[in-house]
Amino acid sequence: MHIFVTGATGFIGSAIVQELLQAGHKVLGLARSDASAKSLAAVGADVHLGTLEDLDSLQRGAAASDGVIHTAFIHDFSAYAAAAETDRRAIEAIGNVLAGSDRPFVTTAGLLGLAPGRVGTEKDKSAYSPRMSEETTMSVADKGVHASVVRLSPTVHGEGDYGFVPTLIDIARQKGVSAYVGDGTNRWPAVHRLDAAHLFRLVLEKGTAGASYHGAAEEGIPMRDIATIIGQQLNVPVVSKTPEEAAGHFGWIAHFAAMDAPSSSEFTQQQLGWTPSHLTLLADLNQGYYFKK
Repeated sequence: MHIFVTGATGFIGSAIVQELLQAGHKVLGLARSDASAKSLAAVGADVHLGTLEDLDSLQRGAAASDGVIHTAFIHDFSAYAAAAETDRRAIEAIGNVLAGSDRPFVTTAGLLGLAPGRVGTEKDKSAYSPRMSEETTMSVADKGVHASVVRLSPTVHGEGDYGFVPTLIDIARQKGVSAYVGDGTNRWPAVHRLDAAHLFRLVLEKGTAGASYHGAAEEGIPMRDIATIIGQQLNVPVVSKTPEEAAGHFGWIAHFAAMDAPSSSEFTQQQLGWTPSHLTLLADLNQGYYFKK
């Protein structure tokens, strides 16, 4: 198949492009700069110039393809509502092109906040969040689009990671301590970026319209364990922060650092034959490259 991939040069998207090419698919990658275009061409992908805000460009890319994987998102936490609205419009625009066909459309959502107080499963409905990707995807699925969602772990790890864990590492460097909230038993699911890329391909090839799949290779890692490895690698003390102290220590990530969000991928693995095989998060952190400046 010829697959249109948004976010094709990003941390996860670039791994998806390689996964698709290695499986024999052709890739049309969205590029918003000459540098992105060159990197796509270098790995053997076709280039489609455009941005998430350019809905006409997105629709042309979708129209020229046999399926779409949408991973692009504007990660600007200072204007998150606006970024979520851009994402919503992009999903609707692509969905309008694919409606009435069997061409698969795979989008991206998150696992944090899915099932507070227990292990979340694929049967759980997504809790409302400012990012409306899952709700929008299900809406276009109701209109006859073969659309499905990959809910990613808050920690998608591997070389090039710029997400939550690198933020925790930066905070530990700046503050001189590696911290967790309370007793640190709250858990985050995790998945290696290469396992996540493989999952996206499987959902594209075998996913069910209207279904949600879980990109969680590990059900839940205690935040205290993550903080401990960060402390060991940086040679700084590992300490607990009360919920009241968390905001001052962690800043914008405080709410996430305190969340307990274990999530199962049992259904996903059974339905798609997905078997994560790459390093666990803690083993990956122990490689040391996360801590090189």
